[in-house]
Amino acid sequence: MAGNRTFTMIKPDAVGAGNTGAIIKMIEEAGFKIVAMKKTYMSKERAGQFYAVHKERPFYQDLTNYMSSGPIVPMILEKDNAVEDFRKLIGATNPQDAAEGTIRKLFAKSIEANAIHGSDSDENAEIEGRFFFADVEKF
Repeated sequence: MAGNRTFTMIKPDAVGAGNTGAIIKMIEEAGFKIVAMKKTYMSKERAGQFYAVHKERPFYQDLTNYMSSGPIVPMILEKDNAVEDFRKLIGATNPQDAAEGTIRKLFAKSIEANAIHGSDSDENAEIEGRFFFADVEKF
C-alpha cells in the first residue's frame, strides 16, 4: 500500500530565483498538506551525507557543491499516494522531458539545476524526511 507522506526539497536555484512561493502554491493546489517545512542551508559535508548513495558517481562533487551553494526549503508533505502523485507534479529530472505544467518544466534551469527534489519511494521519503526533520513523530 502506498504511503501518505513524501519528502521534497526546493533546491538552491529555485530558491535563489525567488520561485519558492510559486512552487509551494502549486504543491498546495495539488492537494498536498505541508506537515513540516523550513528554510535552511546544507554545508558541503551535510550535502555529502544526504547524497551519500551517489558518492561513487562522477557527478557527486558537482552535486554537493551545488546543493551547498545557497538556501534550500525541505518539506514533508501529506496526501494519499504521496510519492507517486508528487513525482507526477514535479515532472522528469530533465526539464526538457518534463510534462507541461509540472514544477520542473516551469522552474528548472537544467538537468542539474532542476528546481526540486522528490523522494522516489516510501522508504526513501522516510529516510530523507528524517534527515531534516528528526522530530516528526509519525512518518
